[in-house]
Amino acid sequence: MRGWMKKDILIDFAASEERENWEIINDSVMGGLSESRLEITEQGTALFQGEVSLENRGGFSSIRTLSRDFELTEYTGLTIRVKGDGKGYRLRVRTDNTYDGIAYQTEFRTGKGEWLEIAFPFDDFIPVFRGRRVKEADALLPSRIRRIGIMIAGGQEGPFSLEIKEIGAYKHDHLFEHISEDEE
Repeated sequence: MRGWMKKDILIDFAASEERENWEIINDSVMGGLSESRLEITEQGTALFQGEVSLENRGGFSSIRTLSRDFELTEYTGLTIRVKGDGKGYRLRVRTDNTYDGIAYQTEFRTGKGEWLEIAFPFDDFIPVFRGRRVKEADALLPSRIRRIGIMIAGGQEGPFSLEIKEIGAYKHDHLFEHISEDEE
């Protein structure tokens, strides 16, 4: 992962007040039956778990931050440190304060029971609305990110569990990148 040397923590679940900054959005908003919860553990992590149901045309569970200014103008992307259940998840961001609208997302797969730290360049986030790609949407502007969230969807019926240690932002250290390329 040469080139992303500078990382700042945006969300650290060891902070006792962090749970109050999140909301749960399940497919029940459209009649689905999926359920989820978010717990802060004694180890200072967040445990996002529940059960996805495909009944009543449902099929997703999600959590996301309340709206705030993350001030990501100078950053290249986001990082997440997670321990999963082997399922796939979506890291999502929103650039407005509305409940429903365009989200920008990228996907990641977890290893069962293993901690992973994953970097997501902002250029890899695609605009979606209710699960469908929006081709005419503007590109993601990091300076406008107001919400960060995680979703499980895509027909993955059944129980799920994702432990989250932290969410951060990274920026390239161009000096490091230049030196590393010269040394090769």
